Amino acid sequence: MQFVPKTFTVESVTSGHPDKVCDQISDAILDECLRHDGKARVAMESFGAHGHLVIGGEVTLSKEAQKKVHYENIARKVYASIGHDDKLKIDTHVVAQSPDIAQGVDTGGAGDQGIMYGYATIETPEYLPLALVKVHELAHGLEKLRRSNPKFKWLKPDGKTQITVDDGRIKTVLVSTQHDAKISQTEIRELLIKHLIEPIIGDISNIGILVNPTGKFVLGGFDADTGLTGRKIMVDTYGGLISHGGGAFSGKDPTKVDRSAAYMARFAAKNIVAKGLAKKCMVSVAYAIGQAEPLMTQATDEKGKNLNTYLKEHFDFRPQAIIERLNLRRPIYQPTAAYGHFGRDGFPWEEIAKG
Repeated sequence: MQFVPKTFTVESVTSGHPDKVCDQISDAILDECLRHDGKARVAMESFGAHGHLVIGGEVTLSKEAQKKVHYENIARKVYASIGHDDKLKIDTHVVAQSPDIAQGVDTGGAGDQGIMYGYATIETPEYLPLALVKVHELAHGLEKLRRSNPKFKWLKPDGKTQITVDDGRIKTVLVSTQHDAKISQTEIRELLIKHLIEPIIGDISNIGILVNPTGKFVLGGFDADTGLTGRKIMVDTYGGLISHGGGAFSGKDPTKVDRSAAYMARFAAKNIVAKGLAKKCMVSVAYAIGQAEPLMTQATDEKGKNLNTYLKEHFDFRPQAIIERLNLRRPIYQPTAAYGHFGRDGFPWEEIAKG
C-alpha cells in the first residue's frame, strides 16, 4: 500500500499569511480561556478582510473567566506580534455553547461527528515525509530571517512556500514572500537562494527555483487578501499526502474530536512506527456527536497489514481518555497555529511513549 504518491506537491505558509493570522487569533483566544478555566469549551472563528476583523464563536466559561477574557485585546496583541501594522476594526460575536451539543459532551461524548487521520513514516527524524518537513522549514525560515537577520529588513510577514517532488526527487522549489517596495526582485531572489533555499534544500543545481513568480508581492496580509480560521487544513496536517476528514483545528477546545482525535491518531501512528511495528502507518477514527466510543478505529501499515489489535490495546480514543493521556486542557495551542501541528518538539502528541 502506497500512502504517498511518487509525484506530489506540498506547501506551507508563514505566520503572517491571512489565514494563519486568523488561526493564531482563534487559538490565542482558546489559550486565554483555558488559562482562566481549565474546563472551558471553545469554538472560535476569525475572519479578516481589508481593515476589518470579525471574531465569532461559542464558549462555555465560568463567570470569573468571562470577566477576564477580552477577545478584541487578544486579537490586537496577536496581530501586532506577527508584524502587521495596519489598523483593524474588530467586531466580536461570541455566545454560549448550544445546550443541545453540551448535553452530549457533558457525559464524555464527542463534541462533533467526523473522521480523523494520523500518519507517520520512518523517512525523517520527524516521522514525516521529507518534502513536508522542508517546506515548513522554508516558510519558518522566512520568518526567522525577517526577525533576526539585518540583511532582511525588507521582508514582510506574509509568505508561502511550495515543493514539488517527482519520483522521489525535488523538482521545484517555490518561495513567495511579501517585501518592501524598494527592493528589486533580482536582489530578493539572490538573497533568498543564498540564505534560505540552499541552506535548507542543499544542492539546487538540478532544481527549478521560483521566487515571487508574479514579479511583485508588496501588499500582504489583510490588505491584500481575506483570512479565515481553518482554511489551511492541509498545511496544518500532512500536506494533502494522506486522507483528511475535513475538520480544522484552530479555535477548538479538546472536546472537539476534529482536533483531539487527530492529535491522538498522530500520536498512535508515530508510536507504532517508532516501535518498529511499521515503516509507515496511517490511523483513522470516526465519531458520532455525543457518543464516547468511536464508530471506527483503524491502523494500517505500508503493506496494508491491519494493526488494529495493537491500536486498540494501547490507545484509547474516547474523548476524555485522549484529553487525559495527552493533557490537552492547557494553553498550548497558539504555537500550533503556524508551520504545522506535527513533527515539532514540545507537543504531547509528538512524544514517544515509554514501554
